[in-house]
Amino acid sequence: MANSAGSRKRARQAEKRRQHNASLRSMVRTYIKKVDAAIASGDQAVAQEAFKVAQPVLDSSVNKGIFHKNKVARIKSRLNKKIVALAA
Repeated sequence: MANSAGSRKRARQAEKRRQHNASLRSMVRTYIKKVDAAIASGDQAVAQEAFKVAQPVLDSSVNKGIFHKNKVARIKSRLNKKIVALAA
């Protein structure tokens, strides 16, 4: 347990940030699942729309330091690849 006043405050701040980051991470994963569900339904228009909504959320998570930029780029690339494959 933290002893000094400063370290107690740091512990409080770290816990608050951890909870906020967990919330943001969960939100991003939910958007990814929505796109996956739209792809699974087989409707390309719905999947494309879900992907358009998810893209800015994914990008903002990178700016906030929730996910690494390459991970988000990989996720977006894979989702887009699946959506394009629906048309073929």
